[in-house]
Amino acid sequence: MAETLETGATVREVARCYDLRPNQLSDWRRMAREGRLVLPASDTAPAFASVVVREEERRDLPAAGARLEVVQGQVTVRLDAAVPAGRLAEIVSALNAASS
Repeated sequence: MAETLETGATVREVARCYDLRPNQLSDWRRMAREGRLVLPASDTAPAFASVVVREEERRDLPAAGARLEVVQGQVTVRLDAAVPAGRLAEIVSALNAASS
């Protein structure tokens, strides 16, 4: 998302680079403006966190009691699958910052 804020960058171009939908990046930009999305420090190069989705566990809607696991090195954070996307982004950002 931070790349979309760079001079000359467009949401469409950045989305294409990362195989994302432009509306997802636009949602993240709105969340950042509202203070609901943590952005990296301006002196830090923007980056996407690696996410692995195992096909056998993928669902359109989380089942009751479904859990997410966010793994960064030796740290595993287990969350309810209904966690808001903004909170999940904050957790991933904090884990990335802690590992740097």
